[in-house]
Amino acid sequence: MTETAGSFSHLETVEELNAALAEITKWEKEQNKLMIWDHLTRLPFKVLDKLTPKFIHEKLGKLLDELGSYIQNGGNYLVAGRKVGLLMQAESRAAGGSGEGPFPLAVMDKAAEQLTQSSRNVATAQGATTGFGGVFTLAADIPAVLGLSLKVIQEIGLCYGYNPADKAERIFTVKVMQFASSDIVGKRTILKELNLQAGGTGDITPGTNEAVSKIQGWKEAIMVYRDNWGWKKMLQAIPVAGMFFGAYTNRKALEDVAEAARMLYRKRRIIARLAEME
Repeated sequence: MTETAGSFSHLETVEELNAALAEITKWEKEQNKLMIWDHLTRLPFKVLDKLTPKFIHEKLGKLLDELGSYIQNGGNYLVAGRKVGLLMQAESRAAGGSGEGPFPLAVMDKAAEQLTQSSRNVATAQGATTGFGGVFTLAADIPAVLGLSLKVIQEIGLCYGYNPADKAERIFTVKVMQFASSDIVGKRTILKELNLQAGGTGDITPGTNEAVSKIQGWKEAIMVYRDNWGWKKMLQAIPVAGMFFGAYTNRKALEDVAEAARMLYRKRRIIARLAEME
């Protein structure tokens, strides 16, 4: 998305943009270091598959259909831009700006952080509520967290000037969620697909077009989501004690998704601004 409104005189210099890009590159390299907890949750899913109740499998199957429909047509996960727009204006004025775009990265970052905090709190409460009932409420928690994840990714995308109503952006949303729950090999593959690897142009069009042609693409996102979450969520299936596991795992999931969204959308915006300055 090209920024056309307002003046660029108050935005970052080339040096500042390159410094910000270096920070994101450092973060990407740090993704190589998985926590022990994350390693444990990547154990083969076949064992958990046998322990998971049938109705949870059915719920996951519906999620596959919902996600495919979302990519093709949009849907319940799309957010109204007005809320994010007002937040951006407020952050701009708080930073001494006019409240009009294009906004500096600092304003975009601040708004994205606020959205991250609010979604993280909602996810924590959601996990505690569904975790209290153990396995019988677990099936309700999984789609709720998926919805929250997609919603916060889209809202963060709006902060950086990318409209989730566009089909390519909806695919990017799912790729961000997939990135957050992938191992380092998967993360590198996604960055390459989206033209966001070192030296990439930031043009997501080829990668998103390819994702549409691969019908399994959006299914893989959910399967990765399921595999990497499986062991964590089964701890939530323990009645009462699951309340604490649920609160923690949901909060961590939203933190990971929101962090990936902030970094990847921020990287796209930086690359776009550098290109416009050339």
